Amino acid sequence: MIEFLFGVDDLARTSFAYSPLQETSFSLRAWRDPVRYPFQRPWLRRMRAAYGRQDLEVLDAMVSGRLWIPDFLTPRPSRARPTFAEELNLLRATEGSVVASGLRDAYGDGEPLPAVLAGDPVRLLTRIADALESYWTDCLADAWWPRAQSVFEGDLAHRGRVLAEEGVEALFAGIDPRLAWDGEQAVLRLISPHKTGGWWRDQVAVAGRGMVLTPTLFARGAQPLCTPELPPALFYPARGRAQLGESAPPVADHALARLLGAPRARILLLLAEPASTTELAHRLGVTPGAVSQHLSVLYAAGLLARARAGRSVQYRRSELGEGLCRTGNS
Repeated sequence: MIEFLFGVDDLARTSFAYSPLQETSFSLRAWRDPVRYPFQRPWLRRMRAAYGRQDLEVLDAMVSGRLWIPDFLTPRPSRARPTFAEELNLLRATEGSVVASGLRDAYGDGEPLPAVLAGDPVRLLTRIADALESYWTDCLADAWWPRAQSVFEGDLAHRGRVLAEEGVEALFAGIDPRLAWDGEQAVLRLISPHKTGGWWRDQVAVAGRGMVLTPTLFARGAQPLCTPELPPALFYPARGRAQLGESAPPVADHALARLLGAPRARILLLLAEPASTTELAHRLGVTPGAVSQHLSVLYAAGLLARARAGRSVQYRRSELGEGLCRTGNS
């Protein structure tokens, strides 16, 4: 068990964020062991040809035999929604000693470092960053990331509602049932069945630094990241990540389709979780312009709500839209 000891202001400083560089790095696990990530398999099949053109010698070496990723590739986000370019620039500035220690930790327990990771860590870091940038550009940025980002936005919106309506205890329990908040002692406990890995610590003092809570598509449960000089972080499975495995949008029932038309009925059903115009276009296989026209009509009819999230606008069903979907499916 790990106990996170919160001070007076630590809970107020705790925040949610997601990281495109973290997800890019974690996605390499799915190439190594796709059985563990069933929701990603349709995307792996689509990206296979482009992935085969990458610097696979380096990318494959970023995942150890036990599926560990060096910590310098999974940064704590500097803000709620950093861009990949921002995080890549920070990665390129990583000190060589941090790169070397991160690789040693990932390949602990006697597993030898691959030959490609030997040599000058500064020069190696350049090759790693270049390989990740190419992988992001060729495989993830245009098709995979908009859909992943929509899942993260939906997760953050849900966590915010739970916190506002049910409180801190429900928030942490919803992230992972192994998490338990002790309000009297201001302690967050993560119960783990095994004392394994370098992340195990009996107690971690948040000590005025707050905590960063980061949804990911590549975790089965909450995973802590604790280093003395940085705020503690928890990676946790993003709510709605099964959407990544959907091969086709839901088909509207006959009543809802007759009322709204099949395209608008599909969009309304898809918006059980928030999504952007671009994300909906990818999932429906149509142009963003076509989706935008339908969204405008649904919004004007009071069936949708919308809110800006970073540079995009996220749509979700309003109470009226929720009621219409329940009635149409009853």
